[in-house]
Amino acid sequence: MKKIFGLALGLILATGAMAQEAETPEYTFTVVKENPITSIKNQNQAGTCWCYSSLAFIESELLRMGKGEYDFSEMFIVHNTYLDRADKAVRTHGDVSFSQGGSFYDVIYGMEAFGLVPEAEMRPGVMYGKELSVHNELSAVSDAIVAAIAEGRHRSLQVSPEGEPLWKKAIEAVHDIYLGVRPETFTYEGKEYTPHSFYESLGLNAADYVSLTSYTHHPFYKPFVLEIQDNWRWAQSYNLPIDELMEVFDNAIMEGYTIAWGSDVSEKGFTRQGMAVLPLEATGNDLQGSDMARWLNLSEEERKNNPMPAAELWCTQEQRQIAYDNWETTDDHGMLIYGIAKDQNGTEYYIVKNSWGEAGTYKGIWYASKAFVRYKTMNIIVHKNAIPKDIRKKLGL
Repeated sequence: MKKIFGLALGLILATGAMAQEAETPEYTFTVVKENPITSIKNQNQAGTCWCYSSLAFIESELLRMGKGEYDFSEMFIVHNTYLDRADKAVRTHGDVSFSQGGSFYDVIYGMEAFGLVPEAEMRPGVMYGKELSVHNELSAVSDAIVAAIAEGRHRSLQVSPEGEPLWKKAIEAVHDIYLGVRPETFTYEGKEYTPHSFYESLGLNAADYVSLTSYTHHPFYKPFVLEIQDNWRWAQSYNLPIDELMEVFDNAIMEGYTIAWGSDVSEKGFTRQGMAVLPLEATGNDLQGSDMARWLNLSEEERKNNPMPAAELWCTQEQRQIAYDNWETTDDHGMLIYGIAKDQNGTEYYIVKNSWGEAGTYKGIWYASKAFVRYKTMNIIVHKNAIPKDIRKKLGL
């Protein structure tokens, strides 16, 4: 996920009984089903949504498993991941991009490869006296180093007497300076751990988590490498028809699982008031004179006091593919879906935990209509047991 949004948008955090309601000037939402989540986090000025959303997913998994509440360090995973990405950028002479972005798989892979540590052991911002991440300067320095090596005209790269490339020591030092030194051991609730032993103590199994997507340029029911820049580890996603992918969403939530959700949030329907809806204009329909056209021409302030028209696009498989092929659906942002709600008209939405802090009307939570999710989902990560049995059988899981 590659775009950075500094301002948190939000929705009421639904934590009550099934009939709990959250009211806004436009909508009244009733919770159908919600699963446990940990607190709202704030990625602030850093392109690390991939890590915040994935760790939010893992934290919710532990709640589901009855393991208790954890708060993991995003910066520990980020530090390790950026070093790996720098290495691949150099090995491919810059053909693999080096940037702040990443994928859900970076965390699924990372927790097994590097381990996990509690947030208290490696907090964001502490190296420059802040409470939240500000990665603009880090990115400027690290990007320049990687580009100088990956794209430079070097006949060979210098190495230490021990055989380690010197540029790797330099890029590691930069991340130590800006993110902090990764702990080798730490004490948690009176017991000493390494990052690996801490991960192993949690009872998680990285192999239980699978990525799903839905596009027609690869065969259905087979895995393929999703062609997006931040999938630099070349992780595979299982390909499902869109109707079956939506079945997975509903089955997962109703069976008590949460979903790491990768989506395009640059659409007009993804609002600063904590909504994600899909205006019919996404199809190129002529809406002149319609209520939808009138609403789209309102200012942000006017939209706050005017209900969003109910008409939305229910996309076809072909429309999804065209949007992906034309770069209209892009790899923008990772979030966590943890529930289902209905508005006063009976329209269903997924309840979404974001990582933009608790600012905004709804304190860091969104309602994303099923129409929006159907059209703008890039991929998801779920526990394999969250997939309906008949679909799991088709995938060979």
